Amino acid sequence: MSSEDDALVGHAVALGGGHGLAVTLGALRQVASEITAVVTVGDDGGSSGRIRREMPVLPPGDLRMALAALAGERPEHRLAARFLQHRFGGDGTLAGHNLGNLMITGLTEVLDGDTVAALDAVGQIAGAVGRVVPMSLIPLDLVAIVSGLDDAHPTDTRRVRGQVAVATTKGRVEEIELQPASPPACPEACKAIEAADAIIFGPGSWFTSVLPHLLVPDLRDAVERSDARRYLTLNLAPQPGETTGFTAADLLRAFTRHAPRLRLDGVIADVRAAEEDDDLTAECGRIGAELISADLSSDNPNAHDVERYAALLRAVFGPTPTHDPT
Repeated sequence: MSSEDDALVGHAVALGGGHGLAVTLGALRQVASEITAVVTVGDDGGSSGRIRREMPVLPPGDLRMALAALAGERPEHRLAARFLQHRFGGDGTLAGHNLGNLMITGLTEVLDGDTVAALDAVGQIAGAVGRVVPMSLIPLDLVAIVSGLDDAHPTDTRRVRGQVAVATTKGRVEEIELQPASPPACPEACKAIEAADAIIFGPGSWFTSVLPHLLVPDLRDAVERSDARRYLTLNLAPQPGETTGFTAADLLRAFTRHAPRLRLDGVIADVRAAEEDDDLTAECGRIGAELISADLSSDNPNAHDVERYAALLRAVFGPTPTHDPT
């Protein structure tokens, strides 16, 4: 993480989950003096799904990934990042589980169900340069309103329940809901937002990692009240299933539809989307947000390049922003 003398922004809060949140954290640690990751807790697949079906705990997978992304630079901290991400092989009981998932779950149990304390403890082991907190202290289920599942009635909608089911749907996701509805926010997440100088949503799985934060009333209200600069980073390409056929403008419209009162200062997009999608420019103008673009793709055209992303954030947060640093 940047020292206070070198940092271009003080306290930055990133909201999301999975690989998208990890790349934002990787970029923020180069430009911010303090970082808090607020992480979605709706995962029901893989190791996280198995754990939440067996124990009354938050799914730890996305929380673990955020901790690994914030791990310190000392050799022991880099080793901690590796073992947090280690996945057991073989075909036994532990096969497919991440060591970090088991650590977070075990520490939560040792600490009498205090997930935030458990995350702080794992963060200490990893020398984390920021803090990781869940968006809510109760595990949540995602429910999507999906159209296009019936070829004979393409405009009819159905409810699809569960993160994995939503992420792999063959229909078009129109809206997302949480069960239980209007869940309580994690108090530490709200406190971080209240103290933030900059807030960034995305990138990531749009309906299962990014938008769920908007459906936690206290969390959304805290962002709406905040004096921080607020940004939304769009994905580079549609995610098969979840956002197949979505343009960059469609992603932005979905975001504003789920939080119509939330003001954005800027929308961060890859330069190709900004140049090729006239609707994106128009949608940014409609909501009063600046469209900020640069070449953000890595060798994998579906994944952001952390260094390019960090360069863009330096330009955005710098004293004289120029929004095409490449």
